[in-house]
Amino acid sequence: MKDMKGTKEISKFIQTEASGLKPEMLFLADLKWKYMVRNILRGKNIMLTGDAGCGKTFAASKAAEALDRKLFRFNLGATQDPRSSLIGNTQFKTDEGTYFGTSEFVKAIQTENAVILLDELSRAHPEAFNILMTVLDQDQRYLRIDEAPDTPTIMVAEGVSFVATANIGSEYTSARVLDRALLDRFTVIEMDALSKEDESKLLKMFEPDLSQEMADAIADISSSTRANVKSNDPRISTSISTRVAIECAGLIVDGFNIKEAAEVTIYPFFSSEGGPDSERVYIKQLVQKYVDVSEEEELDFGLDGEQPF
Repeated sequence: MKDMKGTKEISKFIQTEASGLKPEMLFLADLKWKYMVRNILRGKNIMLTGDAGCGKTFAASKAAEALDRKLFRFNLGATQDPRSSLIGNTQFKTDEGTYFGTSEFVKAIQTENAVILLDELSRAHPEAFNILMTVLDQDQRYLRIDEAPDTPTIMVAEGVSFVATANIGSEYTSARVLDRALLDRFTVIEMDALSKEDESKLLKMFEPDLSQEMADAIADISSSTRANVKSNDPRISTSISTRVAIECAGLIVDGFNIKEAAEVTIYPFFSSEGGPDSERVYIKQLVQKYVDVSEEEELDFGLDGEQPF
C-alpha cells in the first residue's frame, strides 16, 4: 500500500477503503476495524481487550498485513527479564571484547511506520511498564538505554504504532492491574464476542472439512458457556474461548469424536470440585447433547466412577 502523508488522504482512505481490507476470518465490527486502521495510520497506540483466545493478536497482525506495515511481535507475558528483552544486555566476543548488544525491540522502534505488537501486556513484568512509559508517551516517544546522565536515548521512528493486547478481569489470575498512567497512553478497542452463527462460520473457515452440524454443535457449546458466565446465577467461572473451539474442531476433523475432543480440549479448563454441582459436570452436560448415543457410550458425569444422579 502506498505511503499516505496528508491528513485528507488518510481520512478518505479510512472512509472509502479500510472496510474492504478487513479479512474474512476477522469477525470485528466495521467501526472498530476502521478505528484500528485509522489509529495505526496515525501512529497512535492501541490496546485490544477481550477474553482469552478471542482473536486480539490475530486482529493486530491482520491489520498490519492489510496496511502493508512491518510487524514486530513481543510477548511481554513470556519474559521475566524485560530490560534484556526491551533494551538489550552486555555481551562478550573474543575478537571484540565486551560490548552492549541492543535488543530487537530497539531495532523495531527505529523502523518507520512499523506496527509493534506488545502481546500479553497485562501479564508483563512491572519493570516492563517503567521502560515503556516514555516510549508510549506521544509527547516523549523515546527509550533510554541506561539511567546514567550521559546515556543516549533512542527516539521512536515516525509513524510507529504500538498495539497491545490485554486480558482484563478477575478471572485472569496471572494478569496484573495496569497502571492508569499506562492505560491513558492507549486508545482501547474491545474485541467483539462472537455470536453462535459467526463462531460456526469461523470454525468452517479454519476447518473446511468439518461438517456444518458439528460446527454448529461446537459453536452452541461455546456460546452457551459465554451466556452462562454472564448470567445472574452462573454455574461456571470461565467460558470456552474461540481458540479452544478451533482446536476442538481440528481434532474432530482428524477423526476424534466430540466426547474425545472435549475431554482433552475443553474439560481441563473447568474444575471438578463440588461433585454433581461442579463446573466439570455442567460442561459435560452441555457436550452430552451432541454425543451420538448410538455410537458413543454415555458420558460419565460422576467422579471416581460414581453416578451423581
